[in-house]
Parts: sequence; structure tokens; C-alpha cells
Amino acid sequence: MTMTLAIVGRPNVGKSTLFNRLVGKRLALVDDQPGVTRDLREGAGRLADLRFTVIDTAGLEEATDDSLQGRMRRLTERAVDMADVCLFMIDARAGVTPTDEIFADILRKRADHVLLAANKGEGTAADAGVIEAFSLGLGEPIRLSAEHGEGLNDLYAQLQPLADLHEEKNAQEAPETDVTLNEDEDDPDYVPQPTNAKPLQVAVVGRPNAGKSTLINHIVGEDRLLTGPEAGITRDAISLRTDWDGTPMRIFDTAGMRKRAKVQEKLEKLSVSDGLRAVKFAEVVVVLLDAAIPFEQQDLRIADLAEREGRAVVVAINKWDIEDDKQAKLKDLKESFERLLPQLKGAPLVTVSAKTGRGLDRLHGAIMRAYDVWNRRVPTAALNRWLTGMLEQHPPPAPQGKRIKLRYMTQAKTRPPGFVVMCSHPDKVPESYNRYLVNGLRLDFDMPGTPIRLFMRGQNDANPYKGRKKAGPSKLRKHTEGRRS
Repeated sequence: MTMTLAIVGRPNVGKSTLFNRLVGKRLALVDDQPGVTRDLREGAGRLADLRFTVIDTAGLEEATDDSLQGRMRRLTERAVDMADVCLFMIDARAGVTPTDEIFADILRKRADHVLLAANKGEGTAADAGVIEAFSLGLGEPIRLSAEHGEGLNDLYAQLQPLADLHEEKNAQEAPETDVTLNEDEDDPDYVPQPTNAKPLQVAVVGRPNAGKSTLINHIVGEDRLLTGPEAGITRDAISLRTDWDGTPMRIFDTAGMRKRAKVQEKLEKLSVSDGLRAVKFAEVVVVLLDAAIPFEQQDLRIADLAEREGRAVVVAINKWDIEDDKQAKLKDLKESFERLLPQLKGAPLVTVSAKTGRGLDRLHGAIMRAYDVWNRRVPTAALNRWLTGMLEQHPPPAPQGKRIKLRYMTQAKTRPPGFVVMCSHPDKVPESYNRYLVNGLRLDFDMPGTPIRLFMRGQNDANPYKGRKKAGPSKLRKHTEGRRS
């Protein structure tokens, strides 16, 4: 287990900028306005030869009540308790504030190891703030510029002994393991099973206030994500590692997606694009709907996006605990789903309550079924027997009198299943006939709900003389006469 470093401090001191620099990617949203980060975000940090887990936290506020700031503070305090080392950041240009002094006092009591960093330390304007930082009683401050990458050598020098200490402790406590892996990828029934090294990637998407963060907190079994009645609390796409009923997973919590016309703020635009990126990284996408207002236009767009990206899709209806007539509501939902999302025909639809945890076992089962179908392989011999039957039942049309011959079919890929049909005049095959074949594949090979890709390819004719002009009688006569002489 690697060492965990939590970056804490007041809002807008540059925690997310340093986080991005340590993980080597722009994972956390960064903006000039304070309070952009609200959740705990984890990443794989790297500093020279050191490897560690780095946690970006919300800016510490003085609020201790149930307000949004109060809940953010409690979440940050949890990160302090979880971490092996805390990096307490102050703004060197602003100097030490009364709020910094309060939090330095909290960290002295709660954290085992605290490092002090004076960020924005480039230039002479920061000199006074760096000297003032000594007054916090947390040792010598590391003069940093997260934006320009200055002072990272000093940070490394202070982290190195703590990393060695953590490694020694791990070596004493580590259990013995003996794991044998046997993966036969040539087997048509082979489905790659999620492992700790390659966990199943699941993105939870939906409109603001559908209950995405609450649902993930219940799955993980602890309050790792900030939740509340306000819409749009989540801003970043946060990923969490968990073991859900024996399945290693990485679950992405995404920002709620509103209609594009309503998205005005730069920050919300960044949040939505972050959510779209999470969908592209995921293997299974859970579209979470509010039972009171399901299948709004935006929900349909989100589900369609997941299908177009070729991801396995599960539709989950949240807030089911407050529904009165559950049977009638479920019947309506299923009818609406089939009518409004025909491209996801047969995809799992499950009802859950993120608040009480009801239905989470059904959701887990639906995710695993969708993942299995997404990885489905069909043997070529079975495909071609099936294609013969489909052609007899409904032969392709003959546009402009040209007969279309479908000669051969094979599966080219999985994740999602992709099939290639070799045929004459591939550009003349109508979309309706493609749909007929795709619906048949879904039904006959048990592939409900998953996106299916079907490609029509032209086949080169085996006759090498095709297209050449025929030789006339005079040319043939000359040719034979020449051979006689």
C-alpha cells in the first residue's frame, strides 16, 4: 500500500494546481475563484522516484454547521484522518491569516505528520509571507510555486524520510499472497474478469440532484463524496476505488449535466466536459434518473451519448423509496424506456434508493450482466448459419435492380460487439436492413441493451480478368498466327 498525502489549506491557496502537477495530469478543475474543489479527489502522485497517493481536498472553512461549507470541512477532516502525511498550504503572498492559525492548531492535534508549504512563493512579494509561516509552529516552510513547478526538490527532501518510514511499516504488516492467474483469451466464452490491477470502470451520470454522490457513498460504505439537497454540488468527475460484493471497481461520480442552453458559467462548462470524459473512460455507464421526473430530454441525451460512445448502459431509477404506486409506476417507466430509447432495447432498468440502499444488489447484478454482454463473442460458424436463416426469412432489397449479396459474416471486435459483413454493393444496403440484422443479433445471441456495431464491407472479386476489355476476333487471329510461325 502506497503512502497517502493529503493537501489541505484555505480556499484558493493552490491545492488543486499542486495536485495536478504531482499526478502529471489536469485531473482537478482549476479556476481563479475560491472554492472550486468540493469533494476528495485521489490520484497517483509521482515526485522523482517517490510514488504515493495524493488527495486533493476542499478548502478548509470555519463553518462547522450543516451548511455546504460545514459539510465540505467535515469531508476534509476525514481526509486528514485517512492520510499518512498532510501537506498544509498557505498563500505566501497573503501571509498567515487567522484562519490559517486555527487550522494549523487542528492539524497539530489530528495529523501524525504535517508538512508546511508556502505556495505562490515566486518573487520578492512572497518573502514576508514565507518568514511569517514559521510562526505556525509546524517547522520550516517549503517555499513552493505549484503553478511554475518551483520548490518541488525541497518537498521531495521532506517526503523522502516519511516514505521510507511508511515502507518499513508496510513490510512488517503486509500479508503473504500467492495468486495464480489463468486467462484464456482464445475461448469464445472468455470474459476478462475485473482485478485489482484492472478494476471495472463504472461512470454514474445524470442530471443535477438525481442522487449520484449519495448512491456512490452507499456503494463505497462511507461518506467519501459531498452530498446535500442543493443541486450541482459535484463539480469534478471524482473516481473512487472500491470492492463491491467481491468485484474490484473504479466508480466515477460526475457533475450533473443540464441542457447546454442553461450552462452559462465557465466552471459548469468545465464540470460537464469532465463528466463527458468520464463516460469515455468507463466500461459501464449507469444513467441515474429521478423517479419523480424520469426520461427528461436531458436524460435521453445522456443515455444516447453513452450508447454512441459504445459503452454498456444500465438505467437506474432513484428515489424509489418515496414512490406510492410502485407497480403502476414501474410499468409506465418500462414502456417509456422502450419507446424513447429504442437504441438501448433490452438494457437493464433497475429501481434503487440511494438514501436507504435498497436495490443496490440488483444494481450490482445489472452492471455485471451488462459488462458480460458488452464482452460477448459469437463464433464465426454460428454467425454464418444465422445469417443464412436471416437472408431466407427476409432477403435484402435490390435498389436500382442491383442485387445485394451478403456473402460472409464475422465478429471483428468486442467491447462493444462489432460485426463485419462482406457483401456486394455495401453502400447500397439501406439503414432499415442494418437495423433488421442488429435486432436479430440482439435477440438470437442474447445481447440485450449493449451497443452493436455492424459494418458492411465490399469484397474483392476473385476473378483477376474482371473489368478488362475482351479481345476481339482479329486480335485473337493475329495472336494465334504469330504463335504458328
